[in-house]
Amino acid sequence: MTPAHRSLLARAKAWAGGLKRDVVAIWHAARDPRTPWLPRLLALLVAAYALSPIDLIPDFVPVLGYLDDLVLVPLGLLLVIRLLPADVLADARRQAALTLARPRSRAAAVAIVLLWLAAAALALWWWLRP
Repeated sequence: MTPAHRSLLARAKAWAGGLKRDVVAIWHAARDPRTPWLPRLLALLVAAYALSPIDLIPDFVPVLGYLDDLVLVPLGLLLVIRLLPADVLADARRQAALTLARPRSRAAAVAIVLLWLAAAALALWWWLRP
């Protein structure tokens, strides 16, 4: 691997780490009482989508499968970050750093999958009802 490729890879890893931190940060910001209602709602939607194991476009679909991960999530984050008050964003980023330093929870991942399955079952039931 050439030095240029290593540099590009290092920048991509740093960008991905920043995205991960900001997703967790907007989750914390959405729960902060100082956050106005519109950024709060958008933050909850973007964080829930980004942290969910289920994508709008499945990753196995060629090219389009990663479109949501590479375009939709960063654009949603950018919008929410621009709408958040600076002090709320700074506090949320500090909380996100602490959260990411802790061990991960498999129980939370299972809970998210179960919530998505329940939502899908409810939507299917609603669609198929007479």
